[in-house]
Amino acid sequence: MPGILNHFLKNEDGAVTVDWVVLTAAIIGLGLAVIATVSNGALNHASGLGANLDARSVETY
Repeated sequence: MPGILNHFLKNEDGAVTVDWVVLTAAIIGLGLAVIATVSNGALNHASGLGANLDARSVETY
């Protein structure tokens, strides 16, 4: 039994998987932070653009 436990503790096969999971979580977290930071300004610009387009008229020939 101690041999199996010792082998399990020295086995590093899952370490790469853990690294990828942490890296993926960090990328997702940074993406959400960027979206939260940029979304308010993007919505303000979009509403200003919409108001500008609503104020214009389309001429028909």
